[in-house]
Amino acid sequence: FKYRADAAEDVLEHIDLRIESGSTVGILGGTGSGKSSLVQLIARLYDATEGAVLVGGRDVRDYDLATLRDAVGIVLQKNVLFTGTVRENLQWGNPQASDDELLAACRAACVDEFLDRIGGLDGELGQGGAGVSGGQKQRLCIARTLLKHPRVLIFDDSTSAVDMAIDAKIREHIARISDTTVLIIAQRIASVMDADRIVVLDDGRVHGVGTHEELLRSCPAYLEIAQSQLSAEELGLTQEEIAAVMEGGER
Repeated sequence: FKYRADAAEDVLEHIDLRIESGSTVGILGGTGSGKSSLVQLIARLYDATEGAVLVGGRDVRDYDLATLRDAVGIVLQKNVLFTGTVRENLQWGNPQASDDELLAACRAACVDEFLDRIGGLDGELGQGGAGVSGGQKQRLCIARTLLKHPRVLIFDDSTSAVDMAIDAKIREHIARISDTTVLIIAQRIASVMDADRIVVLDDGRVHGVGTHEELLRSCPAYLEIAQSQLSAEELGLTQEEIAAVMEGGER
């Protein structure tokens, strides 16, 4: 994939992935590794330059665009809230949602922890969500997307402004949702280490696919990130094991 036909280099290349329906997959990589570009192809924000993206075994270009995008919920790192009440902002995800449904989504996104302090569902949000913090804004946007009941739910670094304890609680709540394929884009290993599989992207290429434990012992790129974010105890590897992985070996 490249953004322009005349671009000298691809943003993504040699991508070959299969994501099982109903699974949770983490996509890990540094800034500029191609994580957001990859998931934007699912909802056809862009089309693949070569090859194809299939959802349910069907090329995304064969779907009605509105139907496809209605089935895919994307929560971005920076989302838009508009002037109005909390209820009005949340119902942008589902205009027919009842208060019970709104509150359930708020609990799943840990919005309930601050909802009363901002006036409940009838609390007024300033322009662009000026009345809430960055982390609270992210949680409200997660709740709004959950109200769509999407078949594919994509978190694009959308908990970057919340602390790790809240991040873990949100992931725990999301894990209880059935019949939804969840893709979590992150730079923090803690946000994806419990996923069914993790895809490691670097410079637009896949450098490893596996569970957290598998990648620690087989993928130098993943291990390097893990060493910078986890304690030696959390890492659970000896210096000899680390050296073997970094040299391209696998225990």
